[in-house]
Parts: sequence; structure tokens; C-alpha cells
Amino acid sequence: MCDARALLSSKPIAAVDRLILALDIPSVEEARALVSRLGPSVTFYKIGLELFMAGGYFELLDWLADQGKKVFVDLKFFDVPQTVGSAVRQLAKRRATLATVHGNDAILAAACAEKGPLGILAVTVLTSLDQGDMQALGFQADVRAVVLGRARRALALGCDGIVSSGLEVSTIRRELGDKLVVVVPGIRPTFNRPADDQKRTVDVEDAFLAGADHIVIGRPIRAADDPRAAAEAVQERIARLFAG
Repeated sequence: MCDARALLSSKPIAAVDRLILALDIPSVEEARALVSRLGPSVTFYKIGLELFMAGGYFELLDWLADQGKKVFVDLKFFDVPQTVGSAVRQLAKRRATLATVHGNDAILAAACAEKGPLGILAVTVLTSLDQGDMQALGFQADVRAVVLGRARRALALGCDGIVSSGLEVSTIRRELGDKLVVVVPGIRPTFNRPADDQKRTVDVEDAFLAGADHIVIGRPIRAADDPRAAAEAVQERIARLFAG
């Protein structure tokens, strides 16, 4: 009989740190207010391009670190290898935990050469893309095959992990074991499934049972009537799952 929990992450990660809250909101002031409202219910935050363009991005990063929060810098570095390496070297001086890099082998290798204590996550295929989108971009292979191929290269090049849809995680785990940290965005808890641009989504338990180490949730918590209660509900589900 197949063990439904066979792929559950065994990495020494605190259950509360497995949820990453996406701060994809217009201003640093709103971000700080939400973090304060969420309190101890969230310990790990993702800050991306919207806040980067709003101003005060690195001040927010420092503030989150001062609050004892972990920070995932989701800027998807993509440029010539030397430029990406230089950008990662600068970021590694700060107190971020994870950062995303999007690109070919040379770009990933350049990032890994400069990462220091920073965890580098290779982006596989964005969760907003489906098979039709991939074909429109010129990729004739199945999405799952593209994700697995990129995961293999990321591991070989020294990346710490990958960002992947929950639909492909089980394949990655079966093929590559637990060598990579796998972060799964596009989580849509059953209590709140807003209409949005994410196409390849899964629920909380599905992602972890497939082998995810962390999940990223944004709108379903941020848009809830009571974001803290929504975050606590997700944390309770995660804690039950990892308590066995």
C-alpha cells in the first residue's frame, strides 16, 4: 500500500516557518501594517517586485529582520551572468534567507558563486503559465518535463532549491530526493479561492504531501476578513500535518 505521507518533507524546518506570506501590496507602510496585524502567526515573508518599485524595499527587509522574521527576496534576478552575480553578492550582505534567480546555467552558476549565506532558489516554470502558455513561448515539452529538467540543472549548479508548482513537486522528489529546498507558490486554500492569474494551483495539504518544504500564500490570507485568523488556520493545518 502506498504511504500518503512518504514524500512529506523531513527537513529540520519549524512548522511555523513552512508558511511564507507574500507581501505583494502597493506600499511599505501597508506591508508593515499587515505584518504587525499578523503578529506571531507568520514568521516568514516574501517581498517582490511591487514593493521593490514602491520605494523603501531594503528598509522593509531590515525592519522584518529586526522583527525576527525570515525574508524571501523574490526579484527573480535575470541578466547577464556577471550582473546577476554582482547583484547576489550585494544582497548576500543583507539578512535575507532566500532569493530567486531566473535564467540559464551560466546565470544560476554566477548567482551560486556569490551567494554566501543566502539561499538561492532557481525558478522553474511560473505558476501563472499552463501548457498552452508554454507552447506559445516556444517550449514544445510537457511542463512537468521542463520543471524536472530545470530542477536537475539547479541541483548540479549548486542552487539551494527551486520554486515549483505543487503539481510537479512529487515528480521532483521522486527523481531528486530531498536534496533541494522546494518552495511552492500558487497555494489556494479551500477556505478562500479568489479569482486571479494563477493557473497551476494546489491546496495546503496537497502541496506538502507532494513534498513541498515551504508554501507561499498571498491573496487568500491578505484578502480575508481577518488575515490573522486566516493565517492561524493555515498554520494549524500545517502543524497537524507535520505532527504526524
